[in-house]
Amino acid sequence: MTVEERAEEIASDLGVDKEEVIEDLENLVAYSVPIDEAVQSLRRKYGGGGSDSTGTQSKDRLDEITTADGSVTVTARVLSVGKRSIRYQGDDQTIFEGTLADESGRIDYTAWQDFGLSPGDSLTIGNVGVREWDGEPELNLGEGTSVAVEEEPLDVPFEIGGDADLVDIDTGDRGVNVEVTVAEVERRTIDGRDGETDILSGVLADETGQLPFTDWDPHPELESEGNSVRIENTYVREYRGVPSINVSEFSTVETLDRTVETSDTGTQLSIGDAVDAGGIYDVEVTGNVLSVRDGSGLIQRCPECNRVVQNGQCRTHGEVDAYDDLRVKAIVDDGTGTLTAVLDADITEEIYGGGLEDAREQAREAMDQTVVAESIREEIVGREFRIRGHLSIDEYGANLDAAEFTEVDAEPESRATALLTEVRG
Repeated sequence: MTVEERAEEIASDLGVDKEEVIEDLENLVAYSVPIDEAVQSLRRKYGGGGSDSTGTQSKDRLDEITTADGSVTVTARVLSVGKRSIRYQGDDQTIFEGTLADESGRIDYTAWQDFGLSPGDSLTIGNVGVREWDGEPELNLGEGTSVAVEEEPLDVPFEIGGDADLVDIDTGDRGVNVEVTVAEVERRTIDGRDGETDILSGVLADETGQLPFTDWDPHPELESEGNSVRIENTYVREYRGVPSINVSEFSTVETLDRTVETSDTGTQLSIGDAVDAGGIYDVEVTGNVLSVRDGSGLIQRCPECNRVVQNGQCRTHGEVDAYDDLRVKAIVDDGTGTLTAVLDADITEEIYGGGLEDAREQAREAMDQTVVAESIREEIVGREFRIRGHLSIDEYGANLDAAEFTEVDAEPESRATALLTEVRG
């Protein structure tokens, strides 16, 4: 919503002059007051939006809070506290963020100043704003927020402290601590918000799975592959459809005196469960190939962006001198759900039984490049495969970028016998 729309909402709710509210709101925003905090301030000024003199609504349970609430008072326990720097209206600002909980559920929060929050604290937080974030309510602690410590600890059915296994981490998590092994890492230079800057990026692993990471303030402990570390105070963003751990200048990284064991397999799920979970960096599913989609086999790519081109035309770069490549997009089903397995050139060559030049030769002889895809269809359609890779969900559905694509060896009769034995067992 625009500033004017927010002002109209306040004026309508409280029955005050719209132009006066617009002027006040624009002035607060001009002085770099976060818009949600500015809205709370004006609701307090004009004396509306709640059940007490400060305009806040007292909530007995966190699960009662909705995105329609303007300002609330809650009693909750702090599960996690993260700290990082953001660029807000051209200036760097340090914020604190994490998760609060009571017996009814959890809710994320952002504090625009240091309230001295610590994991395990039981608090009554007054006059805290509510905003919508990723479709869910989030609490915003600002200048007018009060924080009081409760004498008796609040009993909550959640782990306190922010420690998490990689398999349990979701996009949007804050104040997360992990104990992991550095599986892959590289140092590179990017064009950051303050010019060229060095970062570390790679993959972290534990017994439950793997996730990509970025270290925006390179810590030496993360530069050695195979090093086992504890990382505290990370936040999680989405990267290519999967959660990605972000390490900042406020994060702490310590080398452990033990080795964090890692799994040789991805997180093993049914296709239905994997799709319901959203993006998963390292997942393993088993299913039958129902079909091979158009755009498989011998294809052409744009030399600028690597996207597939049609008739020499790239959607982004127009007419280009495309280069040949091999890939497969296979529809896979296991009875619980369906996804598209995307196989790169190396895996495609193994299935096809030949390389790029073999594919070109077959296409030249047939004067039709689709014959390559037909050959691949004959090899995989109707067969069962175990697929490991990175699952992402977008508007086009679920796509699994395969790192491994292995046919299940057992014959159907053998699998049926094994299943009966297990059931009767």
